[in-house]
Amino acid sequence: MAEQKRDYYEVLGVEKNADDAAIKKAYRVLAKKYHPDMNPGDAEAEKKFKEASEAYAVLSDPEKRRQYDQFGHAAFEGGAGGAGGFDFSGMDFSDIFGDIFGDFFGGGRSRGRGNGPQKGANLRTSIRISFEEAVFGCEKEIELNVKEECKTCHGTGAKPGTSAVTCSKCGGKGQVVFTQQSFFGTVRNVQTCPDCNGTGKVIKDKCADCHGTGYVPMRKKYAVDIPAGIDNGQCKRMTGLGEPGINGGPRGDVLVEVIVARHPIFQRQDYDIYSTVPMSFAVAALGGDIIIDTVDGKVVYEVKPGTATDTRIRLKGKGVPTLRNKDIRGDHYVTLVVQVPDKLSHEAKELLKQFDEQSGDTLNEAARVSAASKDEAKDSKDKKKKFWK
Repeated sequence: MAEQKRDYYEVLGVEKNADDAAIKKAYRVLAKKYHPDMNPGDAEAEKKFKEASEAYAVLSDPEKRRQYDQFGHAAFEGGAGGAGGFDFSGMDFSDIFGDIFGDFFGGGRSRGRGNGPQKGANLRTSIRISFEEAVFGCEKEIELNVKEECKTCHGTGAKPGTSAVTCSKCGGKGQVVFTQQSFFGTVRNVQTCPDCNGTGKVIKDKCADCHGTGYVPMRKKYAVDIPAGIDNGQCKRMTGLGEPGINGGPRGDVLVEVIVARHPIFQRQDYDIYSTVPMSFAVAALGGDIIIDTVDGKVVYEVKPGTATDTRIRLKGKGVPTLRNKDIRGDHYVTLVVQVPDKLSHEAKELLKQFDEQSGDTLNEAARVSAASKDEAKDSKDKKKKFWK
């Protein structure tokens, strides 16, 4: 009895309403995972590879997919050749396998680097700044190891009086072509030449100072202009200060990650600042002025009488400047918290008791409630006794 085939959508792990891009992406993942060249001698992997290829061959073709959705596997019963009895003739896998073999062997059909100009690699570093420096901006100095053109060979990498010769492996093209046998036949791939690294030239007599690289490492200092409003983890890009380009290409960039120190009072969210300020019970009850610390310095704020604890106020325009326009700033939100004194003199305690008596006698409220509860319980008990007499 023939083995029952799995649903093609289940094989690829996609929904039945998946679009072409999702189907192609799912198949590419499975093809890379189970390809026989990546799993030599693994019969199970080869079986899964064929199963996924068959599913993709059907679902990637609009007409075959329509037939499959209507009749299922019965639509292709009796097909010749291919995996599982399915006919792969006419199917185009070149775009898929060009990418797959490129990942396997270091370059796709057109991934060879060639010998044209290319931008150099970027360099990364980090600096630490204070909270205030992040708010208002600053200038910092960094020190990096960078490659500079060798003064002996002037960047050629060849010994003075000599020059590079055309690479014999690639003929000066910087790329080599090789073929790979796949499940579907021969696939042609292009790879960067390993002998000349894509330059098309090979140096026979190398410069003694740079060892044929054309560059020598140097320690250099740069001034970094940190813009106002930058946040923790953001990067400042310094164009053209990175690694040298290839074959006359421009230098890469330097990416400076900014690490902002925590502040003991302020916290930041986007362009707004948050802090907590204590106020005395007297100020909260009667109103009065308090001092609030901001990034611009101390400000005086008038508290309204009867202000409750955890009241939040807004100091407009006292937040962080935006990166696009330093004149536009966020706000500073302050949470006011009533501060309860833990040490009072005898006179202060007596005055506070007098105040409490005049404002509701809260100190004796619990005793009054407890006494009232006892009286209610006694009355209820007396009523029960009279009832049963």
